[in-house]
Amino acid sequence: MARADFRFSYRKRVRYSEIDAQAVVFNARYLDYLDIGVTEYMRAAGIPDPVGSDGLAQFLVAHTGIDYRASMRLDEEIDICVRLARAGRTSMTYAFEFHGRDGEDLRASGETVQVHIGAKGGSPCPVPADYVAIFESYEGRSLRA
Repeated sequence: MARADFRFSYRKRVRYSEIDAQAVVFNARYLDYLDIGVTEYMRAAGIPDPVGSDGLAQFLVAHTGIDYRASMRLDEEIDICVRLARAGRTSMTYAFEFHGRDGEDLRASGETVQVHIGAKGGSPCPVPADYVAIFESYEGRSLRA
């Protein structure tokens, strides 16, 4: 998908502790970057407590898939692009891309599925309509699958 398909992006600089022996970002760090991106996306969309500690909706990661395209290197600034792709009955699917500073310089892409477990945890339960409405308002489109 095109970079323009993402309303939200968060700029992050690659730090020394994030690279491996080949001097590129270690593949497991992409999950750290995704977590940063989703948290900042929620904040930008207006979720008052992105981690759910105040009794709001809480989610667990059920699946994440990443397609690696090109390396990211030490001290490089990257843009973490995130959008809620769809909201299902008990889950939400986020699409993401990591870009170099040159805009359309795609480094990795993928999606992550998070399952709603309610405010106190437990088994999957329906995602509250008002929670999804916050994202629909931010994205300007319907997100229900």
